[in-house]
Amino acid sequence: MAVLNQKSVLDMIKEFRRNWHTFCNSERTTVCGADSMLLALQLSMAENNKQYSGEFTVSLSDVLLTWKYLLHEKLNLPVENMKVIDHYENIRKIYDDFLKNSNMLDMIDVYKKCNVLTSNYENYANISPSQLRDFLSGRQYAVDNETDFSEPMSPISKHNWDNEKVQLLAKKIIYSYLNLLVNSKNDLALAHILNIPDRGLGREAFTDLKHAAREKQMSIFLVATSFIRTIELGGKGYAPSPSDPLRTHIKGLSNFINFIDKLDEILGEIPNPSIAGGRILSVIKMQLIKGQNSRDPFYKAIEEVAQDLDLRIKSIINSQQVDLALSTTDISPARPKSHAINHGTAYCGRDTVKTLLVLLDEEAASAPTKNKAELLYDDENTIHHNGTSILTLFRSPTQVNNSSMKPLRERIHMSVQEKTIKMKQTLIRSQFACTYKDDCMISKDKWNSVNSASKPLCVLHMENDLSGGVNSSVGRPTIGTSSGNVHLDRSKNEKVARKSISLTGNKGSKRKQAIK
Repeated sequence: MAVLNQKSVLDMIKEFRRNWHTFCNSERTTVCGADSMLLALQLSMAENNKQYSGEFTVSLSDVLLTWKYLLHEKLNLPVENMKVIDHYENIRKIYDDFLKNSNMLDMIDVYKKCNVLTSNYENYANISPSQLRDFLSGRQYAVDNETDFSEPMSPISKHNWDNEKVQLLAKKIIYSYLNLLVNSKNDLALAHILNIPDRGLGREAFTDLKHAAREKQMSIFLVATSFIRTIELGGKGYAPSPSDPLRTHIKGLSNFINFIDKLDEILGEIPNPSIAGGRILSVIKMQLIKGQNSRDPFYKAIEEVAQDLDLRIKSIINSQQVDLALSTTDISPARPKSHAINHGTAYCGRDTVKTLLVLLDEEAASAPTKNKAELLYDDENTIHHNGTSILTLFRSPTQVNNSSMKPLRERIHMSVQEKTIKMKQTLIRSQFACTYKDDCMISKDKWNSVNSASKPLCVLHMENDLSGGVNSSVGRPTIGTSSGNVHLDRSKNEKVARKSISLTGNKGSKRKQAIK
């Protein structure tokens, strides 16, 4: 039953590819399989919860409940007796917008678009809405593997299970690279591979990219590409501002963008899709196993998956050539039609793109993952995986508004400038200390006068009696300070008088010399 539904789903996708120009604007639109649909729904529900409750999270039970309702609602199946979660309309809108911005169509959208072709419907319509629902929900596993989880796993079976997980991980990573190469707007694919291998682009880097993409209304990959291109080609005049959070991730982003550029060069320079596909897989493989131990299970899994996909690409090309020889009605041997040319792709690499799309369509038509909890919430904290789960990556704190708090670099610079100004002022004052002596004494005099005025009269009288001086009296509380000032004033007056006398004496002597 599962094999029959899978073949029917694949035939439906092939029909969509043959008539893609009537359904969408881009030839590079990718099909979202069951697992990707469930991940997109989880992110949409978490975003809805953040809008209403402030927390970007969602429980597994709510995701599975909404997943079941979504399948019935989109396929126009009965939903009367089904429980629906709150704010489902908003969740559905977020889900549709996410797929649209990622240039993706889910399996149900493909099914609906193919139903529009009423004239050719009999050629491929061997799947019903209920069968498509069963395929996407994975109901074929319910009876076959009902008792598998109740039995304890032996060491051999556990080892095989771990190897299978590593194999699935390696397959997901390579497919994500191919998916991003074909569809640069796919944020799910980018989230899987941004930090694989380790580039220092963890959750913080993904958060900064996501905020920048949301602000500029662009895909995450396009934001990263434009940022690196501006630095590499713009020169000093186009350098990012010191407050730009992406400045701290320049090295990792440059590594990632340059690697994708290398794959794009292979795609555009090699016209043979078989050679180009093999070269792309080889470059991805070497990037992933670099620095790994050859005995590592991840190392072996990457090599096996790359080899299998290389053989699969050659098989797809051979089958396309056979179909072309049998019938040339669908594809003209001459230059393609005007609507079939994707101006965002080099013409010599278009055949390779079409081959990779077939490969990705086959992966989208594969059976869904059995363990939904592991798919949605497993952080995959293994030695081979440097990232986290998709939900954890997208669960990021809101960015601090620059208007309320200035960046740390700017705050440090301002504090350093303030300290420098204070040091300069103290240095100038120390060089001309004599100029500020009277001011200091006057301020001290004022302070003492204020303190004395605040004291009671009896206390002042006792203080004056204790001083025992001749000048002690109640009416002169600050006699010491005032006498000091008087002494200073007398000394100054004496200096001025002596100076004037000396000047007059000099003038008189000069006059006597002149008379003589």
